[in-house]
Amino acid sequence: MLLNIEKLIYGGDGLARLPAGPPGHKDAGRGKAVFVPFVLAGEKIEAALTEEKPGFARAKVETIVEPSPHRVPPPCPHFTRCGGCHYQHASYDHQLEIKKEVLRENLRRIAKLELECEIKLHPSPPWNYRNRSRLQMRTQPKFAAGYFKFASHELLPVEECPISSPLINRGIAALWQAGRAGKAVEGVREIEFFANADSNGNETKLLLEFLCAPEARRAAVRSWAEDLCASMPEIAGVVAFREPQKGVLEPLVTVGASELTYQTKTATYRVSAGAFFQTNRFLTDELVDIVTAGRSGELALDLYAGVGLFSTALACNIGHIVSVESSQTAAGDLQYNLPVNGKVVQATAEQYLTKAPKPGVVVPDLIVIDPPRSGLGDPVARALASTGAPRLTYVSCDPATLARDLVPLQAAGYRVEQAHSVDLFPQTYHLETVLHLVR
Repeated sequence: MLLNIEKLIYGGDGLARLPAGPPGHKDAGRGKAVFVPFVLAGEKIEAALTEEKPGFARAKVETIVEPSPHRVPPPCPHFTRCGGCHYQHASYDHQLEIKKEVLRENLRRIAKLELECEIKLHPSPPWNYRNRSRLQMRTQPKFAAGYFKFASHELLPVEECPISSPLINRGIAALWQAGRAGKAVEGVREIEFFANADSNGNETKLLLEFLCAPEARRAAVRSWAEDLCASMPEIAGVVAFREPQKGVLEPLVTVGASELTYQTKTATYRVSAGAFFQTNRFLTDELVDIVTAGRSGELALDLYAGVGLFSTALACNIGHIVSVESSQTAAGDLQYNLPVNGKVVQATAEQYLTKAPKPGVVVPDLIVIDPPRSGLGDPVARALASTGAPRLTYVSCDPATLARDLVPLQAAGYRVEQAHSVDLFPQTYHLETVLHLVR
């Protein structure tokens, strides 16, 4: 069938409409929504339906009848088969515009918010930007490492990734070399590569994190880790974790270092295996500047603080920082990284905000929130709205949960003063947003 792509939506798909039925038919009027990956707005395509539900349908492209002027040849041979990238067929400038419009549409539809300010775009070099990449691995029937196929949990073997840093690609090559030599250990199902910054003239190092279950293979995992470290001098260490129980990562084997030192423009961070850190090696400094520049006062609260990326920068100009982080691993790094005017609280944001208030509690001058993709949730959003803080800075990696969380914040009198779209994830539909809210 012929379809006209109206727009792109969050998740990477294009939105089209199936032909409307005749008067009196159940599909009369506006046609059913159909979602199509790897297309661009304004394109006319021939498509085949792959799934049809009562409220929507899915389709795949057979032919691009009228291509968008923004369509470009994707450079990666795995594109459309690999689940990692979604926009390699669009020029980079157009990717930025897509994300800006997706953000506007989510704020308008969910939060009923029409931004009065412009969305400031912060582009990234579009390739080799990732300093953290996670590969799936198998040893049977033969060795393979790579990513999940698009819309699947089937492994797609990948030996080079154009959005990962050159050092990580060398690490992937070393992994494949070991696998082909029969050195990979059965039961290690996932390997994450983490590289520190290389923009300050420092020696760059890799940290490898294995995810595995077999306690009985501890000696084999250690031997392989030692072999990998010997084969590639840039590998600072390998940490193998048991399969997480109730979300807790427990080390099984450690060879070499269990953390990296990550140098930014403003601070040096210890980042341990299993702790979160931003994945775009080019935009970390810019993101910190967007969140923290020009902020001052007596007290700031940093929720979902991680290893202290924002807390450490804020501590330069704010009298006292309270940093809240639930992960034991990240909280340990946070304690190490924070200066003396910082205090670490190991708790969830909800636990911290909803505990009984103490007499004489000082209202923070600023609260920074950088939640996971699931967002704040209603209890945390409402608790934040009741703090009375004059400024909130919301760092979001999901526009839908951001828009949902803005509803109670707007009801409490907060308005958006600045909006930033920081492209931490080129070639993908993922987008990072920073909103400065005031009341």
